[in-house]
Amino acid sequence: MTLLDGSLRAVAAGAPLFADTLTSQGVPVQPVDWTPPANGDAELAAQLGSLWTSDIDRANAQALQHVLDARQVLVDVRPAGEVIPGLERDMILHAGPPIDWSRMTAPIRAAAVGAMLHEGLAASEQEAETMAARGDVRFEPCHEHQTVGPMAGMTTYSMPVLVVENRTDGNRAYSILNEGLGRVLRYGGLGPDVLERLDWMRRVLGPAMGAALRSVPEGVDLRSLIAQALHMGDECHNRNRAASSLLIKALAGAIAALDSLDAVERRRVLEFAAGNEHFFLNVGMAACKAAMDAADGVPGSSLVTAMARNGTEFGIRVSGLGDRWFTGPSQVPRGLYFAGHSAEDASPDMGDSAITETAGLGGFAMAAAPAIVQFVGGTVTDAIGHTRRMYEITLGESQAYSLPILDFRGTPTGVDVRLVVQTGILPQINTGIASRRAGIGQIGAGLVNPPMACFSSAVQALAQR
Repeated sequence: MTLLDGSLRAVAAGAPLFADTLTSQGVPVQPVDWTPPANGDAELAAQLGSLWTSDIDRANAQALQHVLDARQVLVDVRPAGEVIPGLERDMILHAGPPIDWSRMTAPIRAAAVGAMLHEGLAASEQEAETMAARGDVRFEPCHEHQTVGPMAGMTTYSMPVLVVENRTDGNRAYSILNEGLGRVLRYGGLGPDVLERLDWMRRVLGPAMGAALRSVPEGVDLRSLIAQALHMGDECHNRNRAASSLLIKALAGAIAALDSLDAVERRRVLEFAAGNEHFFLNVGMAACKAAMDAADGVPGSSLVTAMARNGTEFGIRVSGLGDRWFTGPSQVPRGLYFAGHSAEDASPDMGDSAITETAGLGGFAMAAAPAIVQFVGGTVTDAIGHTRRMYEITLGESQAYSLPILDFRGTPTGVDVRLVVQTGILPQINTGIASRRAGIGQIGAGLVNPPMACFSSAVQALAQR
């Protein structure tokens, strides 16, 4: 037998000209999605090449093990000012990398104004805007205070926050409670209805959940809850139906037994939780933050510990590079829109919820949630394909979170900036889409990727260090 005895089948990598030419001649072609390392940038490629060392590999193995070993437990709900390190009354925490008032988009500004009104820092919207522009309030990233917040992420001193403890490393992470869907503060919704809901959450929902959790001696084991939710069709970013149900099941008895609440309020608490399919989202975010913070600060590690957006910039943080942010422009998601809206109405992406992808959930676990494509667009095959691609830019696989459709393979976990720049494959994030206009709220959901600039800058910084 010789090579040419059978029919030819070609594999083509690189420029599409080769594949296109063969296809035009009727030759079967299997294209390979490949780009040169660092997209052909010789200087960046040389810097990247210097990072493939045993020292960095050992640092990454250490950082990744902290993530894989995390045992996250929901233990309490408390006023933010009581538990969040460094949070003060004149401070508002926001999602994403640092940003000042002058660079905030309209929905982020609206959420900031609403947060100031809720906290009593201003008496009117006009006064809030004047105070913010004058610098009378301090805006700082949630991530710099062991905290995460979805979309705008606004977190103030008196808001109730979830307290998640990583029992392995002893660190804690925090997140505000989820308001539900529709016109809500995190999407830039602003009005009496938004403020009334926030006030009820502060007066009733937060204290009720805190009391219920404190009556559960061991807290709620989030690691096992998330693992179960993945097997029930969630990916724990945009689809939280199963996880929310499991959480409500774990807490319903304790809430029903609260003597401090009358029957009407107990029922309202349970109905609010049951009617909010994203009730678990903020809990899952805090769980992922607790895992990723444990991996922070490993010298030399190229593991990404945070991915976050503020509506203007997308930022990442890297274990071996301290508290430094590496940023690029925030992108507009590609997805499905509610009736009456289109991509022209969309705000650039925002929120700390990409911490789920950072920890191997969300877009990295889409293969577990085929129904998600009905919400963010695409097909079931696309969802599986997104997860498969993420294995190419991650350092390992979860030992707790598995994907039935992939023969129970662990979710891809631990984004490595080196692999992103080497392959040209960007992390896949699924996300809600906010209106670019203030006061409107959510207008759709879809998929988004970070800008490559974040990862290229991190590689350069690692090479210089």
